[in-house]
Amino acid sequence: MTHNDTSSYAIIRHNVRTYLSAGVMAVIRGKQNAELGLKEYEDAQDSSDRHEGWRYFIERIDLKAGTDPAEATKHRQAELEGRESKAMRDAETPNSPSSDRQR
Repeated sequence: MTHNDTSSYAIIRHNVRTYLSAGVMAVIRGKQNAELGLKEYEDAQDSSDRHEGWRYFIERIDLKAGTDPAEATKHRQAELEGRESKAMRDAETPNSPSSDRQR
């Protein structure tokens, strides 16, 4: 059994035109099961909804399969904000004056 078979994956809905996220739709165990779930969401999607830019994708997540989608969305958002804050702190090096970059 590979790592992908035991990992949990979130099916996430987002808009490719507006960059808005509608959050986690489901948390599923195993990559193959998540891909099948993703296909089910896409097959059930109304064409006008897709035309408006709404899409689905899967992402590995460190939550148990079956976690409440609203709770999974909060968890994912907190992780994303943490990574973004770290990246911003890492980009702000004390030895590089900001005035030089603005010229």
